Amino acid sequence: MSLGSMADRRTLRTKDGVRHALPLFLPVYQPREPVFQLAREEIDGCIVNAYFLYKQRELREQLAERYAEWLTGPSSLKAHVGFSGLIATDSGAFQGLTRRLYLKNADIVRFQDRIGSDIISPLDLITPPGDKRTTALGKMRTTHKRVGQALAIAERGLVAGVQQGGRFLDLRRDSAAHMAELEVEYLAIGSLVPFFNRAHSLAFAGAVLRDARRLIGEQVPMHVYGAGEPVELPFMVALGADVFDSSSYAHYARGGWYMTPYGALADPGRLLAGEYRCPCPHCVGAESVEAVFADFEALKAHNLWTICHTVRELRALLARDGDLNHHLQALLDVHQRWFPESRLGPTWEALHE
Repeated sequence: MSLGSMADRRTLRTKDGVRHALPLFLPVYQPREPVFQLAREEIDGCIVNAYFLYKQRELREQLAERYAEWLTGPSSLKAHVGFSGLIATDSGAFQGLTRRLYLKNADIVRFQDRIGSDIISPLDLITPPGDKRTTALGKMRTTHKRVGQALAIAERGLVAGVQQGGRFLDLRRDSAAHMAELEVEYLAIGSLVPFFNRAHSLAFAGAVLRDARRLIGEQVPMHVYGAGEPVELPFMVALGADVFDSSSYAHYARGGWYMTPYGALADPGRLLAGEYRCPCPHCVGAESVEAVFADFEALKAHNLWTICHTVRELRALLARDGDLNHHLQALLDVHQRWFPESRLGPTWEALHE
């Protein structure tokens, strides 16, 4: 089966009947981020942290009071964000890594459903690479119970069936198989980003994604939580992933990193040498490349545009049944020349041996 035909058959259909073309990138919504306001015309969806909304009692009550209005009009969540496209919500699971949330899974799931989230996240237990097997197994089992509970509660939003399992590939397989048994309509791959955010290695992440796609079937959308590096997204799409979310555009800018389709740069040297010219409006309208690097807001806006453009290019390529393998090789040729120590090329090749 060709990669193009696989993508053509797989779309994201929300409970309101709207179909969304895949792949899809959901930037993390930041209400006080000027870049998000500037990018409304560029993004196709976003992800909002429902925990941050829920913990503000007055706001929580206001959103809940507007529940009745949603039955005949826009969701209270979309009205609050001021965005009519797809909105997914996060449960606060990431915040649970560093603090006690005093939050029940049933309560945050019900809240997400009532305010009109299109994609609802259960309160899964994030499993870092350092967790030992017994810990990873316990977190996986608890996550499974919470996904089942969420499926029984949610009426209007799609529940993300979250795969966990940490660094243990057999647990990852068991988790994906369990999500298939639950007949989830949307699969989310949890706690995967730490395995490939250093040296772009796809050794473990690639195996996880390939196994998950095989176990969940060809038609269920698959979301990789926290993925947002432009050079990695095309390879994850080739491995079966469809949806990504991240605030990487801001995190990278904060560290002075300029995103390109071939990898992020910490200085404008290659750009000044003419090796890459960014077509985004933020770079085209700037006085110089150095000016973009020096302007935090401009750098964030450039990074977000680059991620969105990368995903839209992939969507267009797959829609016309283009040669994705040729596209990936062209990316690798530049990437490995720019970053000779990167593990992206070698691990990608190893996955196909």
